[in-house]
Amino acid sequence: MHLTEMEIQSASGAQNWHALFTRFQHEKSVAFALSNKSHEVYLPLYRSVRRWQDRDKQLMFPLFPCYVFIRAGMDRQLQILTTPGVVHIVGWGGSPAIVPQTQLDAVRQIIESCLTVETHTYLQSGDRVRVKTGPLMGLEGILTRKKGLARLVVSLEMLGRAAAVEIDVLNVERIGPIPAQNLLHRISASA
Repeated sequence: MHLTEMEIQSASGAQNWHALFTRFQHEKSVAFALSNKSHEVYLPLYRSVRRWQDRDKQLMFPLFPCYVFIRAGMDRQLQILTTPGVVHIVGWGGSPAIVPQTQLDAVRQIIESCLTVETHTYLQSGDRVRVKTGPLMGLEGILTRKKGLARLVVSLEMLGRAAAVEIDVLNVERIGPIPAQNLLHRISASA
């Protein structure tokens, strides 16, 4: 098990990933309980330093609070839903929604890059970019700025959640047109 993620592998093959919505701060216990029930789960975690009066402490937090990812297992929904801490299976139209493998692969790449990672508010607009060099080469996302630093935001659109990592703007290239609503925002901001 990597220090920055909780992942339990099985020989289930290339099946679909789904998202589970959990009670607040129950993500780790849900991931552990489901793995003990022979489910393949993925819980991306990030490291954060918290300051107390007398010391600093490094803690691991879920990158997407209240969400755990599970591969397949939808034939055992009752077993999943009766796991303590699970609220519901994320879905649309009464069916479990599928989390695209490419989006989870992007999250894994960010977690394994050893760069500073944090949760980020979900964005619907912004420049779509691709990283040209470095450990995140080929990764695509949305470029944002926070406190003068550039960040690459990778979104899990189905959940309305995202993760951000600091990046040098010289290492990215625009891959899509600026969305119309972002263009209007830039025009009004410069006026």
